[in-house]
Amino acid sequence: MPSSRASNPRLTATARREQILDVALEVFGRAGYHGASMNDVADAAGVTKPVLYQHFDSKRALFRALLEEVGNRLLSAIAKATANAPDGKSQTQRGFQAYFRWVAEDHDEFKLLYGGGTRRDDEFRDTIRHVTDEAAEAIAPLIAVDIEPEHRRTIAHALVGLAEGASRRLVDIGENFDPDEVARQVSDLAWAGLRAVHRVD
Repeated sequence: MPSSRASNPRLTATARREQILDVALEVFGRAGYHGASMNDVADAAGVTKPVLYQHFDSKRALFRALLEEVGNRLLSAIAKATANAPDGKSQTQRGFQAYFRWVAEDHDEFKLLYGGGTRRDDEFRDTIRHVTDEAAEAIAPLIAVDIEPEHRRTIAHALVGLAEGASRRLVDIGENFDPDEVARQVSDLAWAGLRAVHRVD
């Protein structure tokens, strides 16, 4: 296949980095971390390896940055969806809706972040744990219940796990699904549970 390097337009450093991350998502999504090489990413991005290494000094650094980028996209989607929700029930539904739309629109991002192979690596597992912690920290203030902060954080992590578990099943089945319908089903369960939460004396 002919290289696109000759016609590849000059980009700013920031734009080039974003382009490389978008391409790397496709490459790693197809081949996995161990099956993909920096050559594969450079060829797909239409850049030379020296240019690739200007932005990421190793495959591990590139993959770690990719995990962080995917995590940030998820967190941004949830924050944007819940920002103007009028009440707790709406916040719950909109948060799950944003999550399941993210999963439905790009299975590769979900698999990259929550794939079993990624979690077997200590460094990558720590990055994913950070994303999960950030998601729980973003959700915790939305739990409109008079409970202790630690209790609130535990419930927030449980909600993140609920969304992840449902998404794993949907992605494993490999069929298209209606993210809004799944969000309604899961948020109904979550909201019913949240209404029963109370302060522990």
